[in-house]
Amino acid sequence: MTLQARPAERTGLIDRYSALFITLAAALWAADAYFRPALAKQLSASQIVLVEDLLISLCFIPVMGRVVRELRVASWRTWLTLAVIAAGPQAFATVLFTRSLTYATSPGVLSEVYLLYLLQPVFGVTLAWLFLRERRRPFFWPLASLALGGAALIVFSTNPTAPRAELMAALFVLGAVILWAAGTVLGRYALADVSFTSTSAMRFALALPVLLVLMLTDRGLAGLTQYSVGQLPSFLGIALIPGLIAMVLYYRALSSTPASISSFAELGYPAALFLIFSLPTPVGFGTPLRPLEIVGAVILVVAVTCLNFLKRHDVVRTAGMSEFRLASEATEAAG
Repeated sequence: MTLQARPAERTGLIDRYSALFITLAAALWAADAYFRPALAKQLSASQIVLVEDLLISLCFIPVMGRVVRELRVASWRTWLTLAVIAAGPQAFATVLFTRSLTYATSPGVLSEVYLLYLLQPVFGVTLAWLFLRERRRPFFWPLASLALGGAALIVFSTNPTAPRAELMAALFVLGAVILWAAGTVLGRYALADVSFTSTSAMRFALALPVLLVLMLTDRGLAGLTQYSVGQLPSFLGIALIPGLIAMVLYYRALSSTPASISSFAELGYPAALFLIFSLPTPVGFGTPLRPLEIVGAVILVVAVTCLNFLKRHDVVRTAGMSEFRLASEATEAAG
């Protein structure tokens, strides 16, 4: 099989500071807290994610011609990767996460559920090692630990004894976190062959049939009649900020960032989320901002910044996508 050459290394602003832009994209995901919990009180998880995904997919219509031309020459492995991203990290993971909100019966439990996102780097680094053959250099671990510690200071500042969330909510979030970690690795793999625009568009477009089946299985045709005009602002908020803007920025930055570093840069999500919980109303949820949260945010930003600059000095050694694909093909041929 003929492999497409990997594009020349980019040197734009996003590429130079890609880890920081991933952190920014992850922080935008936290805007979800302003919209999704209210919808979860009125609709099922599958109903919410279906409309969210549909609205985001519609935003990609102006670039679909370019996406189709690019995907015509993509390998079947790339198509399979995009399909798995759509079904797993997008459809099932987002439904699981939304479903968890129905079990979070109070703001305290809701915030505790988000604690489990701190496990995402553990799964992300493991999967990057297994599937992308990324190997961490010695300097990676102190910086990664610093990033994790900064996020932990923010999250645990209200209760250092790590409060327990309701079991069902925690299980749903844990499933979503594992799938999202896999999505980071799979996205890094797909970006070797197709652009961030195509990867983003296919993540949502290919998820639509899966989400429609999930919604019909859950609610039947009656589920289509339970939407209202009053829900539109919340749907638009989800679709545009943590959906379209954040995901396009994320995949653009991920194309220049090893998956291992990205997994820790994505800690910007729980960090931003708990800062939102701490900000006064109407900006946040009224919990006072604590000194430890400020210290944790500074530590997280410093650690991710160092990882960003040191990524060019082999803090993470990767086999390279082309080499990985060649190895896969050689294994396949030998079998």
